[in-house]
Amino acid sequence: MLRTPTGEKRLDILELLKDPAAHFPPRRNIDPVEDGVTAHAVAGRIGVPRLVAETHLGLLVNVGLLCTKRIRWRTYYRRDEMRIAEVARMFEKGW
Repeated sequence: MLRTPTGEKRLDILELLKDPAAHFPPRRNIDPVEDGVTAHAVAGRIGVPRLVAETHLGLLVNVGLLCTKRIRWRTYYRRDEMRIAEVARMFEKGW
C-alpha cells in the first residue's frame, strides 16, 4: 500500500506531516502542529489536485495513520503518532 507509485505520495504526505510547522505556514487561529493541515495545503506541497490529495489522506485516515479535526467547514489532518509507532512495532516483529 505504501510502496506503490501512488504509495510514494502517501509516504510523502506522512513525511510532510511529521514536521508540519516546517512545511506549512500557520493560518489565522490554526496551528499546523496542533490542528493539522488541509487537503488543499497538502495538495499544493505534493503537486497533485486537491481531490487526489483527499483520496490519499482518506486512505491514511482509514488505516489509522492520520487523525482528522473539523474546524468550521474544513477538515484538518495530522499524524497519529501512537498508531504509527504501533504499526512500526508490528513490522519490526515480523508481522
